[in-house]
Amino acid sequence: MSSTAEPPIDPNRPSSARIYDAFLGGTHNFASDRAIVARTLELMPDMPAITRSNRAFLHRAVRYATAQGIRQFLDLGSGIPTEQNVHQIAPEARVVYVDVDPTAVLYGRQLVGDDPRAAVIHGDLRQPSILLDEPEVKDLLDLSQPVGILMVAVLHFIPDSRALSEALPVYREIAAPGSMLVLSHATIDERAPELERVADLYNRTGSSLLPRGQEQVERFFDGWALEEPGVVPAPRWRPDPGEEAPDPSTFLMLAGTGRRV
Repeated sequence: MSSTAEPPIDPNRPSSARIYDAFLGGTHNFASDRAIVARTLELMPDMPAITRSNRAFLHRAVRYATAQGIRQFLDLGSGIPTEQNVHQIAPEARVVYVDVDPTAVLYGRQLVGDDPRAAVIHGDLRQPSILLDEPEVKDLLDLSQPVGILMVAVLHFIPDSRALSEALPVYREIAAPGSMLVLSHATIDERAPELERVADLYNRTGSSLLPRGQEQVERFFDGWALEEPGVVPAPRWRPDPGEEAPDPSTFLMLAGTGRRV
C-alpha cells in the first residue's frame, strides 16, 4: 500500500479521470462529472471518438514497447481502469499505475487485485522523489533495466509550473538506456475555438485542461531520442495494418514516443 495519504472521493466536484471514464462509456463517475460530459458534447460531439482514439494509441504504444523488449511500465496518470489496461496488453510485464485521483486509485486496486505483477499507487507525477520511493515502485520496477514511462493524456491536465519542469527531467535521468517515453496530449493547433470553449468549461469547474501546441508537446521529449513518425495526431502514430488513418484535424490529440539513449 502506498505511503502517500489519499484524499477522500468528492462526488460533487468533477474529476478529469471520472470525466474521461464517462467519455469511454465507463460507470465509475458521478452526476457532477456527467454534467461536464453533457456540456462538452454540446460543444464537441465527437469527444468520445477522440478519447477512444487516444486509448487505441496507448494499446499500440504498449505493444510496440514490448516488441522492443520492454518488460516493465510506470504508468503516470493512469486514470480509471477501462477495457484493456497496460498489464492486460502486456501480461508478462510488471506495471505500476500512478494517479492523483482517489477514484482512479480505488478502482485500479480492485482491478489488479492480488496480481503480483501490478500495483496501483496514489501519487503526483510532479513529485518524482516521493513517487519513486514508494515500496511498490521499488518492489516491481528495476530501474537499472529499460522501462516504459507512460504519460498518456495526463500532461494537459497539469499547468506549466516549476514543479512540472523540474519533475520531467527526473524521469529521463532515472530511466536506463533503451527506456521509452510514451506521451499523448491535447493540442490547440486544430479546431482551436471549440477546444478553447471546452478548456474554459473544465477550468471553471476546477478540473483544469490546458491544450498545448505542437512545439510545446515536442519539448516534453527534450533529452529523449524522438522516434518515427515523431509527434503526430494520435491515429497516425504507427496505425495497425489495414487501419484507416482518419483526418487528423478531427482528433485533437498529439502522440509520440522517445527513447533513452
